[in-house]
Amino acid sequence: MVDLVLTSVDQGVLTLTFNRPERLNAWTDALGRRYFDLLEEADKDPAVRAIVVTGAGKGFCSGADFQTLAALQTGSYDETPDPRPNTFPTTIRKPIVAAVNGACAGLGMVHALVCDVVFTAEHAKWTTAFSRRGLVAEYGLSWVLPRLMGQQRAMDLLLSGRVFTGAEAMAMGLVNRALPGESLLGAAQAYARDLAAHSSPASMAVIKRQVWNDWDVTLEQSAKTAIQEMLASFSRPDFEEGVASFLERRDPDFPPL
Repeated sequence: MVDLVLTSVDQGVLTLTFNRPERLNAWTDALGRRYFDLLEEADKDPAVRAIVVTGAGKGFCSGADFQTLAALQTGSYDETPDPRPNTFPTTIRKPIVAAVNGACAGLGMVHALVCDVVFTAEHAKWTTAFSRRGLVAEYGLSWVLPRLMGQQRAMDLLLSGRVFTGAEAMAMGLVNRALPGESLLGAAQAYARDLAAHSSPASMAVIKRQVWNDWDVTLEQSAKTAIQEMLASFSRPDFEEGVASFLERRDPDFPPL
């Protein structure tokens, strides 16, 4: 049986690879369930401090599998959907870095952008695709896109469903880095290893929660919560180690979550 998501761990970084290359890693309930299970396991695993997500072959994720869409259209779809939402990766306490190596469309684009940091191959082809399939902006993409790149650019991508490259995604502010395809995964993993080696797991978990949650609150509310989180951080061993390692001019040795 083919493993739908491949795994490897190196220096505190778990790399998850969608593994349906013959379908450009099109999303199925089975693939999604396996991916989310692995994220949950990583969240609990003290050996994992950062996560990289990529795709096998020429695609990152080409969107929902057309066989699934056809079954939904005919009413023959009989799988029990995973109760975890497609925004589930935002609830994982550890940073997730997307390495978009190729086709990234529709639901695949959602899953790239609910990661915390996004690297892309310059040549990767991105598209929202929804308007060209008679669909709508799915799974919160109408919320995420304007906040990442502004309303006008988000409208362009959602209304037109046009294809754009990773290089254009970088120019529009949609991703963090656009790189030659051959260096993409290595760069994403190196970035994740740096997080694993030098950033406090507790700090990253709180910061991730702050950033994803604070989009819906006022500045005053965000500042109030930040003060509470800051006071709580003073009592953690991470704070003591962060200060000591800085003063002693050495790499930190932060405890796991």
